Amino acid sequence: MEKMNQNKAPIHEALERFRKMRVVPFDVPGHKRGRGNPELKALLGEQCVNLDVNSMKPLDNLCHPVSVIKEAEALAAEAFGADHAFFMVGGTTSAVQAMVWSTTKAGDKIILPRNVHKSVINALVLNGAIPIYVNPEVDHKLGISLGMTLEEVKSAIEDNPDAKCVLVNNPTYYGIASDLKGIVDLAHSYGMKVLADEAHGTHLYFGENLPVNAMAAGADMASVSMHKSGGSLTQSSMLLTNKTVNWEYVSQIINLTQTTSASYLLLSSLDISRRNLALRGKDSFNKVIDMAEYARAEINAIGGYYAYGREMTNGSSVYDFDVTKLSIYTRDIGLAGIEVYDLLRDEYDIQIEFGDLSNILAYISIGDRIQDIERLVGALADIKRLYAKDPKELMSAEYIAPRVCISPQGAFYGAKESVPMKETVGRICTEFVMCYPPGIPILAPGEIITDEIIDYILYAREKGCSMQGTEDPEMNRLNVLKL
Repeated sequence: MEKMNQNKAPIHEALERFRKMRVVPFDVPGHKRGRGNPELKALLGEQCVNLDVNSMKPLDNLCHPVSVIKEAEALAAEAFGADHAFFMVGGTTSAVQAMVWSTTKAGDKIILPRNVHKSVINALVLNGAIPIYVNPEVDHKLGISLGMTLEEVKSAIEDNPDAKCVLVNNPTYYGIASDLKGIVDLAHSYGMKVLADEAHGTHLYFGENLPVNAMAAGADMASVSMHKSGGSLTQSSMLLTNKTVNWEYVSQIINLTQTTSASYLLLSSLDISRRNLALRGKDSFNKVIDMAEYARAEINAIGGYYAYGREMTNGSSVYDFDVTKLSIYTRDIGLAGIEVYDLLRDEYDIQIEFGDLSNILAYISIGDRIQDIERLVGALADIKRLYAKDPKELMSAEYIAPRVCISPQGAFYGAKESVPMKETVGRICTEFVMCYPPGIPILAPGEIITDEIIDYILYAREKGCSMQGTEDPEMNRLNVLKL
C-alpha cells in the first residue's frame, strides 16, 4: 500500500480554510466566535474561539467520519502502525472503556492486573464484566506494583479459559513494562484478545530503545494518551485497533457514550500532534531519553534519593523499563513522596506529576528543557538539606493487594449503608477509595476492607494525598454492602 503523506494535517487544514471563509454563524456554540463572551475571548484569544466550532460538512463529524476526520485518523493509524485509529475527545478514560466494552459484556471475564487505572474498573461497574485479577509482584522497598509475569498470566488463563481478554498496563505510571509480546502470543493461543492501556506510552511508538509498543507486539487494541507524552491538548486521546478487531463494531461502542459535539480544538490538536510525532518524534524522544537519564544520574548523585531505571529489569515482573519516566524513591531522606511533591510546589514553584507515599514522578516530555531539569535537581538537593528526617518515623507504604468478593457492578449497585471508616473492617466496599494521581484504587467496589487497608488510607490522607472516590467528601465514612 502506498504510504500516506504525514506532512498533512487534514482537520487543521480544513479549519484554516473555514476560518478564512468568514462564515456567519447561526449554529452552536452560542458564544458565536467569542463575540457573546468577551471574557472567554480575552482568556483564550481570538484564534482559539474562532476555531471552537460545530460539526458541519466541510469539517466532517467525529461520530461518523467521511472526509477530513477520516483522513486524519488514517494518517494516525499509519503513524502508529495500527489498522485503524479513533480520535477520542473524552480522554483516555473513554478509550479504555471502549476497549473493555468492545470485548466483554455482563458476566464475561477479563484478566487484568489489580493496579489498573480507575477507568478500567469503572467500565466493569457499568457493563457487569467480572475481573480476574493478577496481583503483580510488589517491590517491597519502593512500595509499588511491578508488571504481570508471563507465568502469572498463564496461570490466570488456565484457571479461566472462558475469559474473553487480557488487559495490560504498557507501561505503568512508574515506567514498569510487562512482557507484552509474550502475553499477546500466550493470550492469542487461547483465543483471547489483548488490550493495552498505553495512557503513559505514546512515546513508545516513536522513541528508540524503549519497551515495545502495543501494535508492534500484536495487541488487539490500545488506548494512547496523546495529551500526556504526545503533546496534544488535555483530554485528547486515541484508540488504536489491529487487523484482529472489527473496527466498525468498536465505532458503535464508542458512539454509545461519546459526545455528539466533539471539540475541534481537541481534534485539531490530535491531528497536529500526530504530524509532529510522525515527522520529528524520533529525534524529540531521543532528547527526552537523554534528559531523563541525565536527571536520573544527577539525582542519584545527591544521595538519599533513588531515581530508578533500567537496572530494575529482571526479565519477568520488570520485563523492561521506560527510561523517560523519572520516578524517584524519597523515603530514605525521611519524607513521603507526597511531602516532597508539596515542598517542590509550595517552596520552589515546581509542579511535578504526583507524589505517593514513597515516590514522586517528574514527567519529562518533548516540551522540557535542560535548565528545567537543573532546577528540579537543585530543588531536590535543597529539600534533602533542609527537610530530611529520620526514615524510621515513616509507616510502611507497600501496595496492598485487596481481596475481591463480588463483581464491581454487584457491589456498586447493591444495597448499601454508610459506616464510620474504622468500623468497616471485614465489610465489602461499594465505592472507590484512591489517591489521584495516579488514580489506582486502594479499594474498589466488591473488595473486602481490612485493618491494613484502613491504616493505609488514613496515613495517605494524613500525609496530604488527594483522596477521591467516596460519597463522603471528608472520607470519614465508607459505603459498604448492607448485611
